Amino acid sequence: MLKPIKHLLERNAYSIAIGLTILIVFLSLGQTSSLIAVVKVSDKSLHSFAYFGLALSWFFAVKSSHTRIRQKIIIALFLLLLSVLLEYLQGTITDNRVLDYFDIVANIIGIVIAVVFFRPLLHIYKTI
Repeated sequence: MLKPIKHLLERNAYSIAIGLTILIVFLSLGQTSSLIAVVKVSDKSLHSFAYFGLALSWFFAVKSSHTRIRQKIIIALFLLLLSVLLEYLQGTITDNRVLDYFDIVANIIGIVIAVVFFRPLLHIYKTI
């Protein structure tokens, strides 16, 4: 049962990573106040979790070159720039959101955790 799911994920890895990126952009710039009110966890933990998942999705999408630390650094820097850009846009073009430097820190934490745990998770993934 897991092998067909694994193959489906592998065939759509880039689509998943792109889709998650679009979702993060939408959630960052859209009206989400009613959605956040339902969730009873820290906003910063949501940021960390979102960027952890986003980073992992991109790492898995390019997993054929996972041995190159440079590839992970490029992805991590791109996601860091995306994070800063989205926070800046929240403070300038949205009426209901503000720029929060601690959100950027939370995003960085999520990216760093993904960098650290990618190799062990890839090893588990390969055993499926």
